[in-house]
Amino acid sequence: MRTALMLAVMAFATLSCGRSSPPPQLVEAQSFPDATPPSVIFPAFADADPHEWEGRHPGHYPVHGLDVSRWQGAIDWRTAKQSGVSFVFIKATEGGDVADPMFASHRQGAQAAGVPWGAYHYYYFCRSAREQARWFIQNVPKGSDLPHVLDMEWTPHSKTCTLRPDGATVRAEAQQFLDILERHYGRRPIVYTTVDFYGDTNIGRLPKTEFWLRSVAGHPRNVYPKAVWRLWQYTGTGLVPGVQGRVDINVFNGPPEIWARWKSGSP
Repeated sequence: MRTALMLAVMAFATLSCGRSSPPPQLVEAQSFPDATPPSVIFPAFADADPHEWEGRHPGHYPVHGLDVSRWQGAIDWRTAKQSGVSFVFIKATEGGDVADPMFASHRQGAQAAGVPWGAYHYYYFCRSAREQARWFIQNVPKGSDLPHVLDMEWTPHSKTCTLRPDGATVRAEAQQFLDILERHYGRRPIVYTTVDFYGDTNIGRLPKTEFWLRSVAGHPRNVYPKAVWRLWQYTGTGLVPGVQGRVDINVFNGPPEIWARWKSGSP
């Protein structure tokens, strides 16, 4: 009976993902030896600009979450959680002197609603990795539920820095930033990146590093051949109850049992 119910919910999510926003489908959790998460949710969020997915698509993944910044404004986190949001990554810092003014509000709101959170840093290639790591640590307290994130992508539209270092330099800077944060927070951050940046820099060669990949027009296995990924950002135009306007939506690569272990930091 439980298996049949799970398959029925997955089929429903397959039909509805990206086109409408019905109530999230709840399925009884099966076995969580190291944690006790809530019921499994296969949300079917709406999308302002939906993609016609071929083959495996976001609706096949049970664990969905957001990444947000000042541009989302105030968020009703309890409504967002009830709609199927299982996690959030919140922009905290950029470069060595920019802090997102909504970080504290988003973090406190997510915590109060019981939405697991992590913070992300938008990398700036005209400052040192050490300086940027110190800035992040200055602005982000310990106690996150998730690993933090290093967001690395090209910045061709920046008014102050359009540098494009070679791959070896990028990987060395990323390594230094990740090492500093790992020593401070006790958990290695993950790396968020885009298709062109991933291909240009070979950042996927970083050791001991998990990746969060952006791919809004195809599954990561097709867009990032042979890449190993933990999170997939599948849209930047999602519509989620509790959030004003469009928002990025992501899925976790794995079943609820793996999500529970990963979230808790278990190997």
